[in-house]
Amino acid sequence: MADTATSNLAVTTISLTMADVGPLNPLPVVAAELDQPYTVGEGVPEELQASARYGVVPNVYPYLMQDGYSREAAPRELPAVVLENSKLKVTVLPSLGGRIWELLDKATGKQLLHTHDAPQLANIALRKAWFAGGLEWNIGTRGHSPTSCDPLHTAIVHTPDGKHILRMWEFERLREVVFQVDIWLPEDSPVVFAAVRIRNPNRHDVPMYWWSNAAIPETDRTRVIAPADEAFGSDYTTDITRVRPTNHEGYDGTWPVNSPHAADFFFDIDPSERRWVVAADHDGDGLAMLSTGLLRGKKLFVWGQGQGGKRWQEWLSPGAGPYAEIQAGLAQTQFEHLVMPAGAEWSWVEAYGNGHLDPDTSHGTDWDAAVTHAGDRLEQLLPHEELESMLSAAVTDADAPPSKMLLKGSGWGVVERARRLASGQSWVDESGTPFVDESLTEEQEPWLGLLHGQTFDGAPSFVSGADWETLLAGQDGPEAHFQLATAKHARQDLAGAKELYGKVISVGSGSPANKALAHRGLGLALLAAGQDAEGLSELRKGVEADPANTALLTEAITLSIRHGDPAMALELNDTAPKAGPGVGRLTFLRALALARTGNAAAAAGILREGVEIPDLREGEDALADLWEDVCPGEDVPAAYQFGMH
Repeated sequence: MADTATSNLAVTTISLTMADVGPLNPLPVVAAELDQPYTVGEGVPEELQASARYGVVPNVYPYLMQDGYSREAAPRELPAVVLENSKLKVTVLPSLGGRIWELLDKATGKQLLHTHDAPQLANIALRKAWFAGGLEWNIGTRGHSPTSCDPLHTAIVHTPDGKHILRMWEFERLREVVFQVDIWLPEDSPVVFAAVRIRNPNRHDVPMYWWSNAAIPETDRTRVIAPADEAFGSDYTTDITRVRPTNHEGYDGTWPVNSPHAADFFFDIDPSERRWVVAADHDGDGLAMLSTGLLRGKKLFVWGQGQGGKRWQEWLSPGAGPYAEIQAGLAQTQFEHLVMPAGAEWSWVEAYGNGHLDPDTSHGTDWDAAVTHAGDRLEQLLPHEELESMLSAAVTDADAPPSKMLLKGSGWGVVERARRLASGQSWVDESGTPFVDESLTEEQEPWLGLLHGQTFDGAPSFVSGADWETLLAGQDGPEAHFQLATAKHARQDLAGAKELYGKVISVGSGSPANKALAHRGLGLALLAAGQDAEGLSELRKGVEADPANTALLTEAITLSIRHGDPAMALELNDTAPKAGPGVGRLTFLRALALARTGNAAAAAGILREGVEIPDLREGEDALADLWEDVCPGEDVPAAYQFGMH
């Protein structure tokens, strides 16, 4: 396939029935809430253990949470870009994290990705809002990316050698790096290519994480193959250990339908082997993921065949059928971060297409034969040396200027450029990835004003970093004190945060909303220090100062139950709204508080009437646990079974 060939690239729209992401949650994400839920068991190399300890963050500050969605879906027209040739049709959604939403193999008529027309938003990502299906790009830290449901800067690039590239890029605020994804489909190519580049403009190393996650249709005859006999496995409750996927807990886990519960298999591919993973259905058709050497990790994720796994899939993809995921990442597992040196640029090329395996061999009992056969077929699909040879051109193309802008991402890249220029720091070459002033909104404008020496009067957003803290410390108003307190709190300087929260609360001026959030911040800091009564008192004051803030109310109710005061939770719940996306969780919290105050019958009545929590967290068994507490001896309804085991 010739690099100079072009494909048909069309800008269009796609109709999906789904809920809107909704307004951002106004509560700054300051608590240490990103726990590392895994421990390392037997057979795990020290190198992996060290990289699992490295780079763990307490939270995703300065991002705000995206939990203002409901489960009330409606038809929406979304911008889409279609790349099409004689063999494939690829549909990309730039406004939803740049996800490849459809990958149609024309010869078979099969969608190689799990896709559907009614994706349901749910609490799965680092910022909560996420939806199942397609192929997504994850950067920052373990979990689905902060940009999962955000529009990316998007453009069409025409290169001098004739390629038509769809380019998407953004400034990632957690690690302060710029990433871009270039997608192109040569004429008659059986695979679509994605070149990824990450640039670290900082003077220091940053912990880096990247995983490209592809949802694939799961049938009774789907098998996933990678060139490895062993893997690092996790079932979300036990230690990470070295396992043999073909003989795991008495079953062959390379068949997703065999897994009784949710599980991860990170294939331990020898460094000398080509890195690939492929799914094959009863005909041998299915997605193949190929990459150049830097993208080391290859993974299989299954929801499992338990009631909870099936419930999650129906919750995420109503009526669309089951799915599994195959994934590719920088590290060997998703428990790790890699050291990205100061000033470094990392690039690699990925390729996706139909593996077209022979089902008699790929589905046979001889694993070695299946691996050898799959490797041979993928070499025919795309020779390894041909893929590797594309990297140098992709690196060159990465700086080719956009020919036509399609969509604006966030304005944070503009702010970051200004911050770095003001402090004499280096920045990236924006030739291929311009951050345009037109992307600025009210979220960013106050911060540009602060950089330019204006008096800071508050902002609906948050920033992190020593430069910003210095600038805020030079201001004397309560809004600056609140922002500085929040920044200190987010990096777990609780003493500094409490002092500044106290200043905000004590002054007569300042916005009532931020005063309420200062009570809230002080309350969280006191709770973290074990001062439960004092902390809950501050949370109550925060709610009283801003009773219209439903997010503040919900958090106060949740924490009052968690910290032993369900009576306070009931009292606060009496003021809760009766409509809106948060009502389901508030209803559940009322039932939980009733149960904790000894009124099991009333709690049971609420559960029997029916409770639906739109932002139910992955792995959250709260509904089933409460049912078992207040309805002893009765089977947990299927609608409440979200346990992954």
